[in-house]
Amino acid sequence: MIKALFPKLRIVGRDNVVRILGDEEQMAAFEEAVEAMRKHILKFNTLKPEDIVDIVGGRRTADRQPDGVLVYSTGGRPIKARSENQAKLVEAYKENDMVFAVGPAGTGKTYLSIALAVKALKEKNVKKVILSRPAVEAGEKLGFLPGDMKDKIDPYLQPLYDALEDMLPAVRLQDLMDKHVIQIAPLAFMRGRTLSDAVVILDEAQNTTPAQIRMFLTRMGWNTKMIVTGDLTQVDLPRGHKSGLREAIDILGGIEGIGIVNFDKKDIVRHKLVTRIVNAYEAFDKARQQSNTYDNEGID
Repeated sequence: MIKALFPKLRIVGRDNVVRILGDEEQMAAFEEAVEAMRKHILKFNTLKPEDIVDIVGGRRTADRQPDGVLVYSTGGRPIKARSENQAKLVEAYKENDMVFAVGPAGTGKTYLSIALAVKALKEKNVKKVILSRPAVEAGEKLGFLPGDMKDKIDPYLQPLYDALEDMLPAVRLQDLMDKHVIQIAPLAFMRGRTLSDAVVILDEAQNTTPAQIRMFLTRMGWNTKMIVTGDLTQVDLPRGHKSGLREAIDILGGIEGIGIVNFDKKDIVRHKLVTRIVNAYEAFDKARQQSNTYDNEGID
């Protein structure tokens, strides 16, 4: 197709090298078009035939980006806020260096946070992205999983890998991870570090202890943004242990430079059944709480 769009040039492509012969002005236009295609792929993760025609014709550039779009998926789908509270998260991220995003499953807290981090990395606002989760069992025991420590921990971090794989081509993602530009690690690995020039995300923070989240929040260095996400209705800590996320919100609410965004059922962007499941469990919990109150009053 590119050859057809530049009929006056002799174009030969071998391996990763393209050689061109012809008029200097035409060769300069060809070079500009190829560079525009390269930028287009970096931004949109895709290059369709119509994109090539528009780029060569000068009707499209990589600088064009619709309002509200953070990044594009590997299939070229625009990723942006899809609810009122998701939009609040994007604004809170712009205005604060530390943001807490709290709400039920399926509201896009983690996915949107990672999109903000990838955007900052692509725009060279930060040098690295660090993603972390506490390795707390939700019914299963870590020690019984097969393999070495990495094999045991990776299943806990898989949701973070999934989101990244949706936003970065596999080869590019692997390269960034090999160079430690993108780092994914359990919360325990954060101790003793100072995290500078980075976007740092702590996911599933409801499963941190007060000591753990305090340790994490004090890792913050220069030119760093932190996003802490969690769902206070899904705490997997042993009975009697207080959630560090709940305590952190109580202590840090109202401090300048810290934003708190509360998501609710209206923000759920997964399958419609997720909303129904959340509603059903909320009704069950409410009924059980009322029943316990009634029983206690009867005992008194």
